[in-house]
Parts: sequence; structure tokens; C-alpha cells
Amino acid sequence: MTAVPARRLGRSGLQVSALGLGTWPLGGDMSAGELKLGYAGVDEAETIAALERGLEAGVTLVDTADAYGAGHAERALRPVLASHPDVRIATKFGNLIDESTRQLTGVDVSPEYIRSAAEASLSRLGRDRIDLYQLHTPDISTAQAEDAIATLEDLVADGSIAWYGVSTDDPELARPFIAGEHCTAMQIELNVLDDNPAMLELCESADLGVLCRSPLAMGLLGGRYSANRPVAGADDVRTHQPEWMKWFVKGTPSPQYLEALDAVRADLMSDGRSLVQGALAWIWARSDRAVPIPGFRNAGQVDDLAGALENGPLAPDAFERIEHTLRGRDAA
Repeated sequence: MTAVPARRLGRSGLQVSALGLGTWPLGGDMSAGELKLGYAGVDEAETIAALERGLEAGVTLVDTADAYGAGHAERALRPVLASHPDVRIATKFGNLIDESTRQLTGVDVSPEYIRSAAEASLSRLGRDRIDLYQLHTPDISTAQAEDAIATLEDLVADGSIAWYGVSTDDPELARPFIAGEHCTAMQIELNVLDDNPAMLELCESADLGVLCRSPLAMGLLGGRYSANRPVAGADDVRTHQPEWMKWFVKGTPSPQYLEALDAVRADLMSDGRSLVQGALAWIWARSDRAVPIPGFRNAGQVDDLAGALENGPLAPDAFERIEHTLRGRDAA
């Protein structure tokens, strides 16, 4: 097997594949009250087989959360992780979950809850240690952040977790965690249509790794959806409107984002790449710290994702043209 390009995960020094795999779809249905936040119609066996295919292709990082399917994604990952003990697992905490109803029922970042959430995730995952434990609900006070950091350092000391980080796009919410000795990564929104210079700059200055959520803009950058081909499934999160869902409007791609995509499609697909591969290649060209963690449902999608590793980052001239087109600036 050809060696897969690696990225250093911040201060930890851990080397992970330049591509990770995200397991939100594996969680299936979940809700917060009446608001649907999961993926309908997921064939779990097919998704697990696709994940296995990705790991066999050399992916060494899997990202999940206790919130995905209200615990279901973590449970579904257990047999896969047992077969691949060397794969790094990143999960998240902060949401209260009800596994019996697949509901997110609130937020808790108290020291007591962080400890119990870590224990529960370890049990569901079948692991003795979480490689990267990420705060999923970062809108907390400075005092809460300080308590959370102290608790996370305690979890490092007792061996439950190795490193920790935060999922946020707000540098001010991220900043308190930088002081934590074992803080090593931030999970940020980053894709070719949505740059994130403030968080990238913070991660660079603090020597943190960067996990990139929504690297394909919730599937918009897969090229499958259009104004005439919306998302299928009334229970799919993209047919609902959580406040961050900007790429789709009730299941139909946003006209603004479609226009931006059309403007750079040719450059993304340069050098024989698929649109998906070009979107990932832009991320790698944007930052040598960035590890995209796209979601997937089937082996064909994983093959397309893994294929991006063969060509690596976009060529500088293609990247430059995209930056000028989308942001009116030279990449340099």
C-alpha cells in the first residue's frame, strides 16, 4: 500500500493521516426537541463497510461525538476500532444525551459531567483511552473553561484521554484553552467556500492541529445537489434549519453558494481531480496543519475521498485563482 501523507496534530506531535473520516452520518437519526439534527436513511452496515475501506486505504483518524445519534455512532464504531487498535479516535463532549430517545437534551460542562461523559464514551467505544477529546459546546464562561481545562488535565493524568481540544470558530472562545498543557487541536469550519483565517492564525500561533469540519459544505461540494436536485429525506438535517445551516435552504442548495461553486469548479477539478478531491486539495493547500474530516455513507464516497490523497494539495496557480475569484485577494 502506498504511504498516505501525514500531518502533525499540533503540540502532541502525533502523526495522523492528512485525511480523517467523520462519523456524524453513522449516528443516523437524532433530534433536539423537534429539530432534526441527524441523517435519515443511513444503511449502517454499508457505512461501517465504507469506514473499513477507508482505514484499509491508510486513514488513521476517525472523528465522532457522543452527540452523534445520541451515543449511537460511538457504539457502532466499537467493533471497527477493536479491529484497528492503531487508529486514532477523536470524540466530543458537552451535550446531554438521551440514548433511548436519540435526543440531545441540554448542555453540561461541569467537571462531574465531563468525567462521566468521558467514561461513557470510553465504554461505548470500547477503548481504554481517547486520543483527542473535544469540547463540542464551547459557548461557556471563562470560569467554566478554567474548570473544564483542569478536569481535562486530570483525565490526561489518569490515562482516560491523551489530548484535548475545542470545536469552535470563535478565537475568543478558543483562547482560554490554549493555556492547557495538553490542548493540541481545534476543530474548525473550513472549506473552499468558507475560509476561516482567524482560527487558522490562532492555531498557527499556538502550534495547534486543525481538524476541518464541513470540508464539503455538508455535501454541496460533492456536486450531487443542485437547484433541481435537492436533498432527499424529510428527516435529513439539511432539510431543517439549524442556525449554522447556510449551504442549504430546506434541502435545496443556497443559490449564493451554488454561484460561488460554479465560479471555481474548473480550478477545483484541475489535474483530473473530482470535485470532492479538489475541495479537499484546496484545504491542504490552505494550511499544512489542516486535516479534513468529511462524512460519508458508502464505499464509493470513501474511495473518492481517499483518492484525493494521491494528488495532494492544489497547485499554487489554481489555489491563487480560487482565492482571487472568491475573496478578491491574492493568496500570497
